[in-house]
Amino acid sequence: MMTSKTLGFGLFVMGLLAGVTAPVAKAEPLALQEAERVSEAMAQIDSAALTVEEWMAQGQTAAAVITDVDISDSSEGLRIELVSDRPLAIGTSRTEGNALIADIPNATLELVNEATAEQFAPAEGIALVQLTSLPDGTVRLSITGTDGPPTAQIDTAAGNLVFNIAPGIAQLDGAEDAIQIGVTGQGQQDYRVPNAAVGSRTNTPLRDLPFSVQVVPQELLEDRQVQSVNEALRTVVGVSPDNSSQSAFEGYTIRGFSGRNILRNGLRDDTNITSRIAIPNIERIEVLRGPAGALFSQGSPGGTVNIVTKKPLATPHYIVEGTIDNFDTYGGSIDFTGPLNQSETLLYRLTAGASSSSTFIDFFERRNYVIAPTISWQAGPNTQINFEGEYTISEQPNDRGLPALGTVLPNINGQLPRNRFIGEPNDDLDKNDRYVLRLGYTLDHQINPDWQLQNSFRASFQQQPQNSLFPTALLDDQRTLERGLFTAGDQSQDNYSFDTSLTGRVQTGSISHQLLFGFDVNRDIYASGGQEFVLDPIDIFNPVYGVAQLQFVASYPREPLITNSVGVYVQDQIDLLPQLKLLLGGRFDLISQQTLFADGSEAFQDDQAFSPRLGLVYQPSDEHALYASYSRSFLQSVGTAFDNSLFEPERGNQYEVGIKSDWLDNRFSTTLALYQITRTNVLTEDPINPNFSVQTGEQRSRGVELTATGEILPGWNIAAGYAYTDAQVTADNTLAVGNRLNNVPEHAASLWTTYELQSGALQGLGFGLGLFYVGDRQGDLDNSFQVPGYTRTDASVFYNRDDFRIGLNIENLFDITYFEAAESRLRVFYGAPFTIRGTVSWSF
Repeated sequence: MMTSKTLGFGLFVMGLLAGVTAPVAKAEPLALQEAERVSEAMAQIDSAALTVEEWMAQGQTAAAVITDVDISDSSEGLRIELVSDRPLAIGTSRTEGNALIADIPNATLELVNEATAEQFAPAEGIALVQLTSLPDGTVRLSITGTDGPPTAQIDTAAGNLVFNIAPGIAQLDGAEDAIQIGVTGQGQQDYRVPNAAVGSRTNTPLRDLPFSVQVVPQELLEDRQVQSVNEALRTVVGVSPDNSSQSAFEGYTIRGFSGRNILRNGLRDDTNITSRIAIPNIERIEVLRGPAGALFSQGSPGGTVNIVTKKPLATPHYIVEGTIDNFDTYGGSIDFTGPLNQSETLLYRLTAGASSSSTFIDFFERRNYVIAPTISWQAGPNTQINFEGEYTISEQPNDRGLPALGTVLPNINGQLPRNRFIGEPNDDLDKNDRYVLRLGYTLDHQINPDWQLQNSFRASFQQQPQNSLFPTALLDDQRTLERGLFTAGDQSQDNYSFDTSLTGRVQTGSISHQLLFGFDVNRDIYASGGQEFVLDPIDIFNPVYGVAQLQFVASYPREPLITNSVGVYVQDQIDLLPQLKLLLGGRFDLISQQTLFADGSEAFQDDQAFSPRLGLVYQPSDEHALYASYSRSFLQSVGTAFDNSLFEPERGNQYEVGIKSDWLDNRFSTTLALYQITRTNVLTEDPINPNFSVQTGEQRSRGVELTATGEILPGWNIAAGYAYTDAQVTADNTLAVGNRLNNVPEHAASLWTTYELQSGALQGLGFGLGLFYVGDRQGDLDNSFQVPGYTRTDASVFYNRDDFRIGLNIENLFDITYFEAAESRLRVFYGAPFTIRGTVSWSF
């Protein structure tokens, strides 16, 4: 079987571009709209690149743009990082007197803060660090020592050039190539990402944040060849799936609480939850653990996931990739980027992908398509606008899992196989299709060296034609499963997000402040109507498909549910002392929810909430940071109690302490965090009036998390972690106090590591190993059954050579039987069996 697929792979690669053409053609109006938006600027272009050859020719002369100079202390003495839009190279280096001089060819300076180009006495033994542009298109870095010329070793970090400076060691005057080049991983980026925006809405070093943040970079996504966001989050400790990998939705728990907070480039958009997120357009995934009401309005207290999409680059780059696996999965993607004109004021990026799979479940076939065009316009020296679009198609049946009896619990008829399907192999009876169009822009304007304005808008339009088949009861014979069907051909969800923020730095005496002021508006319109049926039951041990009859139950009119929110937020990141940082922040929200009924009536409820956060970071050395913080979340709870009083929003309160450390010359980072989250105002049954609810319920999660990411040795990357989570019911009128929250393992650990040979005849050959341990979990809040734990082993082998990469990824290497999650006693989800996936990519 594998042989025939391998033979067919050649034909698949040849048809890759043709397979992507369908979604490209469908999105052509989007591309035309974007072109119209910048037509005025395009009219001024003298000579645009219109062919691949012209783009490649531009790439040979395009200059890298250095936008920032980050200087900090290091174990050697001083660390200088040049932040640029593409990789930099060292031309020549020499010493002149007490100065070490390095020339960087084919580069220009466009510093956000011009004052960083010249910094006096930044460290002991260093008198001056100076960055200047030369007429020949070279940028010169000059580092002057006080007692003698310094020495430097060069590495890379997140694609930037890093100089590790040791002061005061004399060199031969005029010596060429005085700098020791030690570029890590043959120019590859490692798994350590030092900065992220999700923790503070500003691009802040993770070690300066009094909260736990973890980033899944693109390199890790590529090495693991993940097919979903849930799978990508396996390397983030404290996160576990709460639905199936075959689901049409995204779902997970963070720190014990179900997560429904998925942002896209910092903007709220609930269509990210109700549809699968396209992997080909993801640059990285940022995860903030704990409540984030002070930043992003209402949501779960467990944490927030921010999807960062791919942006245009000035260096022309083209990637074509094809994938095949042993479940008849065939997929391909393209990623093209570069300038559209010689002045590089217009950049573009186009990502697209198409895949189809039969999956390991009988009759369960999936088709996914994505096309995402992006244009970046440098409208002026201090103003940049990014126009973004994305259109995704997801077509598949419903994955409703299998009953607990016969999977995680004994069944008198035996064990159910993991490929069993309880639906119908008929699109007219069982489908869950999603079509999502997203359009938006982000405007960045540098008012002056200290203040920046950002304005963003996104509109998302989702159509959800589905026939939702679901289980309703398992009869006493433990094999006859009763089923229902809900048809919703006119189901939709539209989301609009608008955000404006102002960030800047001010100085009050010796104290430095980084200020953030902003407001945002979000509107979500969900509309659904349809018909409900009873479907003939099925024998889950001997299913017969295609003969089921429908019995009409009820019809439901299309009734829109409209949620509006307006929020104002403020934050101050204060450097009290060089080693002491304080973060203060807060947000005020107005939330309303309105239901428009078919008879002309409506239900309306509005709430308001204030969400504070504060944190303290103490850095006794350059490598270590101790922190403590408090944060809060809220979630609107719609409805009334017996006395007609409106429910108050749910609240989440977290206290967290931890330590963050950098090791191995800042190539490897660890975080140890201890936290407690209390969720209050949880609805529970009214003990006096059982048909109503009261808000006396409470749930609590406390735990310990340890993460480790980065590069141990050149070519050896690792992402590992362990989480202990004690999540339980602490007050309730129905559930027993002490019941554990469902789908939350008490112990969980993950390890993914790769090593790539750096030299010799086999240079570029690499190996990967993954171990994912998930402990026992409760299947429901009643704790009526338990989902057993498991350890899954993954592996990979790959070969990188120049612009060519071929890889083989294996998931569930030892073909263990395990369960991903459970939603109820009727919905337990098997994990996938042994899966082998081959990938070939070519860059040019």
